[in-house]
Amino acid sequence: MLQKHNAEAHKIQYKNGWHCTARILKTEGIKGLYRGATSSFVGMAVEGSLFFGIYSQTKVYLQGGVQSGEPRPQVIIPSAAYSGAIISFVLGPTELIKCRMQIQGTDSLVPKSSRYNSPLDCALKTVKTEGVKGIFRGGCATLLRESIGNAVFFSVYEYVRYYMHSNIKAASSDYTNLVDIGIGIVSGGLGGVAFWLTVLPLDVAKTLIQTNPDKNCPRNPFRVLSSIYQRAGFKGCYTGLGPTVSRAFPANAATIVAWELALKMLGIKHD
Repeated sequence: MLQKHNAEAHKIQYKNGWHCTARILKTEGIKGLYRGATSSFVGMAVEGSLFFGIYSQTKVYLQGGVQSGEPRPQVIIPSAAYSGAIISFVLGPTELIKCRMQIQGTDSLVPKSSRYNSPLDCALKTVKTEGVKGIFRGGCATLLRESIGNAVFFSVYEYVRYYMHSNIKAASSDYTNLVDIGIGIVSGGLGGVAFWLTVLPLDVAKTLIQTNPDKNCPRNPFRVLSSIYQRAGFKGCYTGLGPTVSRAFPANAATIVAWELALKMLGIKHD
């Protein structure tokens, strides 16, 4: 929401994430902070299960049966990029709906007559006015964000995990489970932060493409970023960095810990 409001004309310009949060709470209450959450939850559930499954299977295939303790970038990077590209086709439509629902707040200039009543209403009206391809608007930016971002995420995660296990686990054999959780928190959290530091500009472009009321608006994320840079400089390309990074560490730490615990419960070895 901060990305959209501060990149285009609105009733009010948010100074930072705290100002945005306070303003939403004041005008819309707690409910306003969860605007568009339904489609996001659905997308995350499908995306999570698909992504980790595809990543694991692609990684096994590229390893060719060779078990190597040390991370191999020639395996990690293509596995993560391929997985990210695949799940972008799930994330694109759900994020379009989420973003369009989120910009309908009190400070938005979206006319009330043009607002959506629910995520389903948003999806149906988008298809009706723009066709099926309209629901995939911003797909190129989403694909680039997910493929590049996840290649960075898993590179950081795998290397941090490997070196932490090498230096800590041997000296803490009595607390194996706690050590594994701690390593998962640090490696997953740092991976998440690295993801967003790398691809936040693409996410800003994606948000503007998906929420532009003009269905013939530019779809090239680099063209959109060039326009943002000319208006707001480098800072404009990283609008919303504070809240995004603040969320990235705990969210990705929790995701990785849950994934690793699930593998352990299923008796699957994490290579």
